[in-house]
Amino acid sequence: MQSLRSVLGKELLRVGFQKPHWQEGFFDHVLRSAESYSEKWEYVRMNPVRAGLCQRPEEWPYQGEIVRLQY
Repeated sequence: MQSLRSVLGKELLRVGFQKPHWQEGFFDHVLRSAESYSEKWEYVRMNPVRAGLCQRPEEWPYQGEIVRLQY
């Protein structure tokens, strides 16, 4: 994660985006069950609503699962 943040942070600076790029701290959560996966997915799905970027998560154009994790 640190390597990804470093590379992306440098690129963001190069194209003109000023710091801070990242939220302080990092918490890696292990998904242990389908219920845990569903809870975390719902939290992520609601992020643009909480940020005021849309009224409902369905309105956010960048939503959706890329690869469904099977439990």
